[in-house]
Amino acid sequence: MAYRVAFIMDPLERVLPDKDTTFALMLEALRRGHETFFVGLAELVARGPAVSARARRCEVSRAVPHYRFLGEPRMVPLASFEAVFMRKDPPADAAYLYATMLLSLLDPRRTFVLNDPAGLREANEKLYALNFPGLIPPTLVTSDLPLIRAFLDEQGGIIVVKPLDGHGGEEVFVLSRGDRNLNVILETVTRYGKRAVMVQRYLPAARQGDKRLLVLDGEPLGCTLRRPREDENRANIHVGGQCVAAEVTERDREICRTLKPRLARDGLYFVGLDIIGDFLTEVNVTSPTGIQEIDRLDGVNLEARVIDFVEERVRGLDR
Repeated sequence: MAYRVAFIMDPLERVLPDKDTTFALMLEALRRGHETFFVGLAELVARGPAVSARARRCEVSRAVPHYRFLGEPRMVPLASFEAVFMRKDPPADAAYLYATMLLSLLDPRRTFVLNDPAGLREANEKLYALNFPGLIPPTLVTSDLPLIRAFLDEQGGIIVVKPLDGHGGEEVFVLSRGDRNLNVILETVTRYGKRAVMVQRYLPAARQGDKRLLVLDGEPLGCTLRRPREDENRANIHVGGQCVAAEVTERDREICRTLKPRLARDGLYFVGLDIIGDFLTEVNVTSPTGIQEIDRLDGVNLEARVIDFVEERVRGLDR
């Protein structure tokens, strides 16, 4: 059966066809005969409790150009879609949070939203990992500079500092005791003590790579190891990290088993875990990426399993 599927996402012209996970999901949905629609955050409208969107039916392909719209935008009730993918890239700013509030007005018995909008509001991609203290490295969240310096000493003189709303390796610093830039970097990243940051013990295993483990319905879906360049501490693909094949280890499965009940409670069906060595460092929920890289490395089709899951959920709706 063909479904109507809305993708709330960044502009299609900014999508990278050979990297973007949302693009791969759209391709798979189209391959199965579903109708796909593009929706931007600014296109959501509420009249009382009824939420609509100025949606445009679209098709994507591995051609040039990689997308085309079929007709003009039309205002349609979001409840007319069987499934909605909330795939807007970070940061989770005010516009993003307001959009999740509007999506929460949808009846979950009639429209399946991935990920659940209430879960997206709950799960800051840095702070959510604090719910699992046995899995994370020693971690401090604060804007207080003396506390950060004391933590640096406690952790052997080397730490990682990152903003709570960053993404793609943005403003991530590895700081060492004795670095003459230490104070100015801390002042800059905390906005002179006015912005909280996450501070973690530096893990030497980061030089071997930062694993991205995709998780679907609490179970490991696939993974890749992102290795940093020799001149970089960050392994993010956006800053030149190289993706190499990796296996799902027993430690990875243990991490998934620990997270699964909480992910299910929060409706976080499709997430990307960042794992360094044996430690969970982040839980990516807004628009986790990595499907295309893992597909190429492992010869798999992970997007098919995600669409299988969505179709199963849609079949259980009261429509």
